Amino acid sequence: MAHPRPRLVLASASPRRRDLLTGAGLAPDAIEPTHIDESEIPGELPGPLALRLAQEKAVAHPGGDDAYVLAADTVVGVGRRILPKTEERGEAERCLRLMSGRSHRVHTGVALKAPDGQLTSRLVETRVKFKPLSEAELAGYLDSMEWQGKAGGYAIQGRAGCFIVNLIGSYTGVVGLPLYETINLLKGAGYPVLEAQALADSE
Repeated sequence: MAHPRPRLVLASASPRRRDLLTGAGLAPDAIEPTHIDESEIPGELPGPLALRLAQEKAVAHPGGDDAYVLAADTVVGVGRRILPKTEERGEAERCLRLMSGRSHRVHTGVALKAPDGQLTSRLVETRVKFKPLSEAELAGYLDSMEWQGKAGGYAIQGRAGCFIVNLIGSYTGVVGLPLYETINLLKGAGYPVLEAQALADSE
């Protein structure tokens, strides 16, 4: 008798993470965001913050006997400075001016809680360089509102993709979920990745 396929739960409300998983043939069975205190610890660096938040989100989800819980968090940093997830135009403008003509780093932490409660995680760092932004480009992007709720005030898969001169690392990590590392976490924890992908192809 075949065992039922375990559930894949995405503990994030991000449509970008859902779309990345679905595009990889791993559409989540449920989207159940977990809510935690995302405050920084004094002196915490961007990478460790992203990894800690992803781990805490996975742990905070109740999980279950058949559930693989996947959580992620993305933090943009310029040097040791952590940029916010921008909610106000002025905040987004400050971030974009800071990144204009220079490199910044996008840190995405991914954490997976297996049905037995075991937690595994990865941190992926990507270096992104922006072109110098003109005042017209800056104003146009701010008017687009694409920056709203985005780490560092931009979304690489939108208009801000036109600003990027160079990227070293994981494009999908900048979008919000590094697929290579995510798939390896799932496989390592025993989730039937190839079976799930084959099922998706047959539907």
